[in-house]
Amino acid sequence: MHALIQRVLKASISVPETQYYQEIESGLLVFLGIKDSDTKEDTEYVAEKCANLRIFSDSNDKMNLSVIDVGGSVLVISQFTLYGDTRKGNRPSFIEAARPEEAILLYNHFLDSMSNKLGESKIKSGVFGAMMQVSLINDGPVTISVYSK
Repeated sequence: MHALIQRVLKASISVPETQYYQEIESGLLVFLGIKDSDTKEDTEYVAEKCANLRIFSDSNDKMNLSVIDVGGSVLVISQFTLYGDTRKGNRPSFIEAARPEEAILLYNHFLDSMSNKLGESKIKSGVFGAMMQVSLINDGPVTISVYSK
């Protein structure tokens, strides 16, 4: 599992054809890639890392606080393209990405794990498998990758 995490001042997603819209203020935008060999244990590990990653500034301007510590929110977006293999040719291969019917179960488990850690009101999500428009204001910028394996 691969989580690409961005510390944000604000982030939102929309799915124009369905009028679906989600927005957070200060917190984390998490692009979550799920690999074909990932398990529930991987989702729990990555959720724990995301929730406790100390990338927010403390009173001494040191990155020493987690999203939990600062009372921030998290917007989670499924992102199979994180497993795009570009070693051969110019068209990415997504052979390592989990099949949608398997990935959605782990994606939902990740959302549940994050909700358990931060509270349901602090977690927003994209629409699994949908084409979405993402907007964000990156804070820092701070962008971190977390892998389960």
